[in-house]
Amino acid sequence: MNHSIYSADRSTHLKIVVVALVAGIAVAGLSIAARSGSDDGLTQTARVIKAGKPVVITSSNASLVR
Repeated sequence: MNHSIYSADRSTHLKIVVVALVAGIAVAGLSIAARSGSDDGLTQTARVIKAGKPVVITSSNASLVR
């Protein structure tokens, strides 16, 4: 028994491709199901915040006069 993928026959390569394809479809299906199944009111919306007056924040207690 040779454990090299290079010397494997056609049916072995086909089995590997089929297993990888099935695993990829399963992962994609599970991720789509988990994404669409988690809609329980936790949707996020973007809010626009308008800029107001400039504010000066300092760590000292001295007042600033401009």
